[in-house]
Amino acid sequence: MTKLHPKIEEVTARIESRSQDSRAAYLEMIRARRPNAYARTRLHEGNIAHASAGCAVIEKAQILGASWPVIGIITAYNDMLSAHAPFETYPQLIREAAREVNAVAQVAGGVPAMCDGVTQGQEGMELSLFSRDVIAMASAIGLSHDAFDAVLHLGVCDKIVPGLVIAALRFGWLPSIFVPAGPMPSGLPNPEKVRIRQLFAEGKVGREALLKAESESYHSQGTCTFYGTANSNQMIMEVMGLHLPGAAFTNPGTPLRAALTKAAAHRAAAITAQGQDYRPAGELIDARSIVNAIVGLMATGGSTNHALHIPAMAAAAGFDVTMEDFADLSHVTPLLARIYPNGPSDVNHFHAAGGMGFLVGELLKAGLMQGDASAVMGSIASYCHEPFLKDGAVEWRRAPETSGDAEILRPCDDPFSADGGLRLMEGPLGRGVCKVSAVKAQNRIVEAPAIVFETQEALKEAFEAGRLDRDFVAVVRFQGPAANGMPELHSLSPVLGVLQDRGHKVALVTDGRMSGASGKIPAAIHVAPEAARGGPIARVQDGDIIRLDGEAGRLELKVDPSEFAARTPAEFRPNRPSMGLGREMFDLFRQFASTADCGASPFRFLG
Repeated sequence: MTKLHPKIEEVTARIESRSQDSRAAYLEMIRARRPNAYARTRLHEGNIAHASAGCAVIEKAQILGASWPVIGIITAYNDMLSAHAPFETYPQLIREAAREVNAVAQVAGGVPAMCDGVTQGQEGMELSLFSRDVIAMASAIGLSHDAFDAVLHLGVCDKIVPGLVIAALRFGWLPSIFVPAGPMPSGLPNPEKVRIRQLFAEGKVGREALLKAESESYHSQGTCTFYGTANSNQMIMEVMGLHLPGAAFTNPGTPLRAALTKAAAHRAAAITAQGQDYRPAGELIDARSIVNAIVGLMATGGSTNHALHIPAMAAAAGFDVTMEDFADLSHVTPLLARIYPNGPSDVNHFHAAGGMGFLVGELLKAGLMQGDASAVMGSIASYCHEPFLKDGAVEWRRAPETSGDAEILRPCDDPFSADGGLRLMEGPLGRGVCKVSAVKAQNRIVEAPAIVFETQEALKEAFEAGRLDRDFVAVVRFQGPAANGMPELHSLSPVLGVLQDRGHKVALVTDGRMSGASGKIPAAIHVAPEAARGGPIARVQDGDIIRLDGEAGRLELKVDPSEFAARTPAEFRPNRPSMGLGREMFDLFRQFASTADCGASPFRFLG
């Protein structure tokens, strides 16, 4: 067995040490609820009657007789969003599969699933991040009936999976398996999509050409094929052991996808407290699981949104994860994958080149992934296997040990980069993160005058007016969780990309997010303290010289410190986020949100 890398050991140990009290309190809570019989036996007769009234006869008989386990289904199905549309047929498939192994499956509840692709650059994006916490609470309501022995979570995209994980961990005495839908087949190549977007930003093609390109990219059921937050979610669920091995990137509507869904139902029935292989989610997920998730993120160049989500998910299980943990793990984890926006290929190409099985196998061999971490099926050591169909059922075989395409997926001894490309950014302007894996080396350091904006619309208007044809650092502030819910600013990517392509040195500094599609522009994001809470970026003025050094992880301000400290911070005017489109309903979330480095969540579970 390969010896674990000392830095992986060190980070795991310090997470365990700093979280000792909160983790102990968490484990005490979930162990006190360990069932000694099927969950519904705790219910009174009237409760059980209500829980079974809508069931088919066979399920009703088993629920009333308390002789089969009951699997709850939490679903993010809606038919507007491509990633979640496939879930329409999953409950019936799961019910049938459960019967095959003497179990009952019921939909316990549905959760909202909003799409950042639909709301990108729109007012609705201001609800996006907090939808994660709404999903966690909605899941809790579904599971609060306390009538389930295991749970299947149906979700894929940006905030949905982290929200479901938070709920799964708060009901951590229950075994939980995450059941994905898979990515849509490949459409328009990503470099061509980017080219059309930039031409549109420059006014060189019209809306008809842009709509054609976008529709050819996002064209059928399934996850978007670029490696943003949705597909990073699926990778993380796999390396945390919450998927069946190899479940992440099988396309919807295929026989293998259906077989994996059935297998998840069978497995859920096998790991309840009444069986011989009890695997409660709250004990399955430990510090090793969390470190594996961060390592997987770094090895694949995954979404910067997980610098928010992983700390929030970890906190739900009593663990305190810091940005230093991310930075230290990034430093020792080689970049093994080039998936758009880090390269031209998409997740289908990644999957075909060897996918998750190859990736996990390489990280295990290099001592970078902890194979002894528990999983819903065995341990992570077995997740270097991939699924295949045999006589209509799913089985597993060893994944290829050689990449099918070295331009997409590489071994640890020949990586694309020696590190994972996520930098902890620190300096007089605060702390944030910068994803440099998609940024060319010559563009990773920018020193230029600041141009300050308080909305993303203002930056785009300045570009359209021709005022940005120069070197500059865009400071887009009042975009943090307390200000307007921390919307993604991904719609700025084409604009800044055009200016960089014209030969200008440009960078972005913001207390907002840039999303899983953070691309070729150096960007210090999630900067905290945020401007709305008096953070230093509230005192930045046009013309201040800022140095963003993505190599060294420094965010410097070339202004006399005493002069800067004497400035009056810009005033936050919360008129926009407090009015219309439901944003006023989220005022409490904005008031109580933690800082970005703690997950930007209105609730914490430490202590």
